[in-house]
Amino acid sequence: MTNSKIVRLEELATVVGKLKMEGKSVAQCHGCFDLLHLGHIKHFQAAKRAADIVVVTITPDRFVNKGPGRPVFNENLRMEAIAALQAVDYVALNKWETAIETIKALKPTFYVKGQDYIDRDKDITKNIFLEEDAVKAVGGSILFTEEIAFSSSTLVNAHFSPYDEKVQNYMHNLKGKFSSEEVISYINALKDVNVLVIGDTIIDEYHYCLPLGKSSKSPTISTVFIRSEEYAGGALAIANHVEQYCNRVELVTVLGSQNKQEDVIDKNLSRGVERKFFYRSDSPTNTKRRYLDKYLNTKLFEVTFMNDKFIDSELENEIISYLKKNIDQYDLVLICDFGHGFISPGLQQYLQDSGKYLSINAQTNSNNYGFNYITKYRNAGYISIDEKELRLPFGDNYGKLENLIEKLSLITNCSEITITLGQSGSVFYSNGKYYSSPAFADSVKDSVGAGDAVLSITSLLAYSKAPADLIPFIGNCMGTIAVNIIGNEHPVYKKDLTKFINHFMK
Repeated sequence: MTNSKIVRLEELATVVGKLKMEGKSVAQCHGCFDLLHLGHIKHFQAAKRAADIVVVTITPDRFVNKGPGRPVFNENLRMEAIAALQAVDYVALNKWETAIETIKALKPTFYVKGQDYIDRDKDITKNIFLEEDAVKAVGGSILFTEEIAFSSSTLVNAHFSPYDEKVQNYMHNLKGKFSSEEVISYINALKDVNVLVIGDTIIDEYHYCLPLGKSSKSPTISTVFIRSEEYAGGALAIANHVEQYCNRVELVTVLGSQNKQEDVIDKNLSRGVERKFFYRSDSPTNTKRRYLDKYLNTKLFEVTFMNDKFIDSELENEIISYLKKNIDQYDLVLICDFGHGFISPGLQQYLQDSGKYLSINAQTNSNNYGFNYITKYRNAGYISIDEKELRLPFGDNYGKLENLIEKLSLITNCSEITITLGQSGSVFYSNGKYYSSPAFADSVKDSVGAGDAVLSITSLLAYSKAPADLIPFIGNCMGTIAVNIIGNEHPVYKKDLTKFINHFMK
């Protein structure tokens, strides 16, 4: 009986259509329903009192964004649990991130939501407005139940946490200082900031292959090409992240005349990002082509297309001239120095002397290893780098982290510094004090670009003077979402970050 209630979405649309032709009313409930509890049962029972038939559509696992370790129960188990309830007639797995397309397909008499959504403005995603429009467009109406309320996230965080005692104690202490609403208010406050992002463009190509094994005639791995994807990396990705949170974002960068890649950039760079491209004739646009095992998502090797020599003096002067005319429009200048030749000594000196608040990352990667140290900068307002990028300039692999941070602070004249520590989380240094946050990611799809995501949000928070103990926390939440995005396929959307924090802090 339970299994007969679980149907494909296409089948459910046909069933609902027939039932409505027979004169029966249909109520659709939609959600994650990760930890089925009494509140959900009462919700379904209320829907059953309002309509002849109750159908429930479930959010797929891949779209559940409610914090670490979620969903606790996979989509099949969640459907089975709901199908076992007497009040529910049919269950189907949604295909999309929201219920909007599902409502259009099912055309229910009622779209049923819980009492938490009566005040529509409290919906972080604002999807409730679109869902209400969708149900009205198909001739139905929205219905709110006012039954006993529980929170799955609260129950999961209290009893099913995937974290050890250290992380749980950290979250307990944080929740004692801030509510989720307070944390999100500091993110919302960024909406008035104007940002100039300046740095190296990188096109990330992912070529997925099927490894066949070692060639019989040479010590090489033979593969079959499957497909390729192209993503906006480097300063492009950072501009996309920043645009989600700020009032205005302009990107200033250099492309190569030999292979401009403008079609890829236009496809992947947010329309909300203003852009000023300069061109160097002696180079292609920086492109990093990665070959991956399709099934394991493991990188096999990488081929780079770039000229990482510094831009010539003529181009340097042209860029500086443009900045002199436009830089005063911006509150914050975010420098993304990947060491690929764009941030020349002359351009660096101009930015340091500009008097603007500078947020800086000087990245160490396989193309510039040992040649692109953060210590070359002065007058930084904020710095975000990883532990290796801190240790390399000082040639100190084992020294105390705090000592190295304080050395860097003196050299760069920077009083606020974030050091990301991978699986150990991050530490934020602010005016002589240290604030740490553990890592939250319980899975990693792709670590490429995670540091850029952390840089993006923490730069804005540091500039806006958000509480120091919140900066590493919000940064690590951003990084947790980012490591589950393949190759900067899309930025960390504001709605996803705020939803993650809201559920994580319940």
